[in-house]
Amino acid sequence: MSYKRVDKYSEQATEQIAEHIREILALLGEDPEREGLVKTPERVAKSLQFLTKGYDEDGVQIIQSAVFDEQYQQMVLIKDIDLYSTCEHHMLPFIGKCHVAYIPNGKITGLSKIARVVETYARRLQVQERLTVQIRDCIQEALQPLGVAVVIEASHSCMVLRGVEKANALTTTSAFSGIFLSDARTRNEFLNLIK
Repeated sequence: MSYKRVDKYSEQATEQIAEHIREILALLGEDPEREGLVKTPERVAKSLQFLTKGYDEDGVQIIQSAVFDEQYQQMVLIKDIDLYSTCEHHMLPFIGKCHVAYIPNGKITGLSKIARVVETYARRLQVQERLTVQIRDCIQEALQPLGVAVVIEASHSCMVLRGVEKANALTTTSAFSGIFLSDARTRNEFLNLIK
């Protein structure tokens, strides 16, 4: 079966998603016409469209919309960026913090652009491991810095609410490039700063 990309924000797409949600509610033994559920399919459809809006955004373009010449060559760190994403295996949320650092090589970007890149890749169906690498690779490609470091710490609803039901489990992933890979002192400085 092949899938074609559609304008997922069209009224037609919203209604098609909502119709499938109605069917799911019925398959779960619910009455999709009862008062509390009548508008649920449309709300879920719009929610899913919002939670996957990152497919329509280009992280490299976001960064390159605000690039400035600057001869600063020390670490730029944005830490504790709120992260909300959706696990592609169970379509349940994972929530946490993202820490991003880069060492400029003649170019810097607006600080908010880094947070927007995190948001862009988080608002897709994801696994945390891929998300971490996508953020690193995007910044590396867009700025060509001396190095990039990304650490994500997140709690996954699929582990909390179902399956193993471990409420306190936290998953940490990291991805490094350039000087953060080759120089332990620089990498350790980053890791100490995000503690």
